[in-house]
Amino acid sequence: MRLPKQPPDPAQLTEKLLSEPKLLRTVVNAGLFSATVRDRYVHWDKLRFLPALEGITHEQWWSAIKLARNSILRPLPLVDPEGKAFKVATPDSLQRQLSELDRDLSGRVPVPEQIRNPATRDTYIVSALIEEAITSSQLEGATSTRKVAAEMLRSGRKPRDRAERMIYNNFDAMQLIRRLASEPLTPELVFEIHRRVTRDTLNDPADAGRLRPGDDIVVEDTKDQTQLHVPPPAAQLERRLAAMCEFANEASPSYYIHPIVRATLLHFWLAYDHPFVDGNGRTARALFYWSMLRSGYWLTEFLSISQILRKAPAKYARAYLYAETDENDATYFVLYQLGVLGRSIRALHEYVRRKMSEIQKMQALAKRSQAFNYRQMALLGHALGDKYSQFTVSSHANSHNVTRQTARNDLIKLVDLGLLTSVKVGRGLFFYTTDDLEERLSQLGRGHADGPRSMPRGT
Repeated sequence: MRLPKQPPDPAQLTEKLLSEPKLLRTVVNAGLFSATVRDRYVHWDKLRFLPALEGITHEQWWSAIKLARNSILRPLPLVDPEGKAFKVATPDSLQRQLSELDRDLSGRVPVPEQIRNPATRDTYIVSALIEEAITSSQLEGATSTRKVAAEMLRSGRKPRDRAERMIYNNFDAMQLIRRLASEPLTPELVFEIHRRVTRDTLNDPADAGRLRPGDDIVVEDTKDQTQLHVPPPAAQLERRLAAMCEFANEASPSYYIHPIVRATLLHFWLAYDHPFVDGNGRTARALFYWSMLRSGYWLTEFLSISQILRKAPAKYARAYLYAETDENDATYFVLYQLGVLGRSIRALHEYVRRKMSEIQKMQALAKRSQAFNYRQMALLGHALGDKYSQFTVSSHANSHNVTRQTARNDLIKLVDLGLLTSVKVGRGLFFYTTDDLEERLSQLGRGHADGPRSMPRGT
């Protein structure tokens, strides 16, 4: 990975700019004293390639930007190993995104009825938890395919290898986050989350849920081993963790920080400190979800941020690097994360539209959808898109967060209608779609239900 170019020393540039009145007037008249460039919070690594005004060097332009930013940057309780504070700014572009996310994540604008409806919302929560568990683990190197991993989580079977164990652990940790969202963050809770995400995946099992004992750890690009970050020394970790929990619980700083910014900075803080031998990224993202849910952003339950991060991992890493290389300015990471949230919301709406399209196709075929409940319609809609689908009582129950008996009743009814067949393997019962599912649904729609009902249930 190419590291961002280190910005020039702003102190020397500023001193020179302020000492030349004519140059200063030119910069002011050109409107260059702004924290953003065309509404973007650019790093020197990007600015140096943008076309500059005639008579103004990129260094002078950068000096003007830094002066404008210094007037709005505020210090955070997070400090680097030398004690220099990280800072965050709230330029207009950031405030605009926060306003939109406030509206979208707290449900003040219309969201799909299937998400609001208590009878169907758990189906979408489970899907989001599965997606986040898989993609967050894949970001950290898990190699299991999405289809195999989703089958494992829905069926409830045990993980077969380390990659599947990472995904299973993430799913377990995300469920814990949902239950404890109203609790204050403590070091003990951070340790418990870490234990959940790393169980049976570490070289030394004792490292699960404890601070790393040494400093023999660096963050590297997994592709080319470029060193990206050297975390603070282990001797600082205990007090840094305590300070992070105070920040998470809004005990610091003394000024107001928007809840979404606080959640994002919590994500940044744990990843920056890298307090564990492994599992730091997964733990950091889990804490982000905890903070968002604690602040009342209930739609976050339905989002997968890692699904977006995984599509461009270099941009995710660069958001950290921009902050570190530009005088600990965490605004870069905050803005990047807000963009990820926005894309996650759009992905959720697209997912709901896709699922509803599957169900509507099934309804159009059957025209007797009152014969099916929502769970059965979702299953049949999925089956129409994948004729090799396999279901079990456990997978159906886990997918919709219902009891096993309810799930069994759903499946048996579909067998009775001739839309599924059942096969007993050992003590387990497996359900498969019929080869002519679409035709059978059409027959139901035309009122020829006797045909499907007369089909054998299976063994």
